[in-house]
Amino acid sequence: MFDTSLMGATMVQEIRYNEAGLIPAIVQDVRTRQVLMMAWMNAESLQRTLDVRESVFWSRSRQEFWHKGATSGNVQKVVAVHLDCDGDALLIEVEPAGPACHTGAVSCFFRELT
Repeated sequence: MFDTSLMGATMVQEIRYNEAGLIPAIVQDVRTRQVLMMAWMNAESLQRTLDVRESVFWSRSRQEFWHKGATSGNVQKVVAVHLDCDGDALLIEVEPAGPACHTGAVSCFFRELT
């Protein structure tokens, strides 16, 4: 069962995972409000995130759980989890311990289309 201290029990029931059992999770720095990254979560990675209070995602390419910062040290301490109005996307507010992007950039969204 889900830990409801960061997300209400009613909201957990409203989560609409896609056909693959996944939901997109947008990660935002709680202090700067900068969008850091987007990753996928399934029910278990969301539960792990709520349990450890650090972001844990589902890697579609590797088909395994991915605890952000487990190898780099750039963990993301979860402050809050929000469900959007349609129930099909999450916003995860974090206190990052370092860059979110694997390139070393603070945010994965550093490239502007022109």
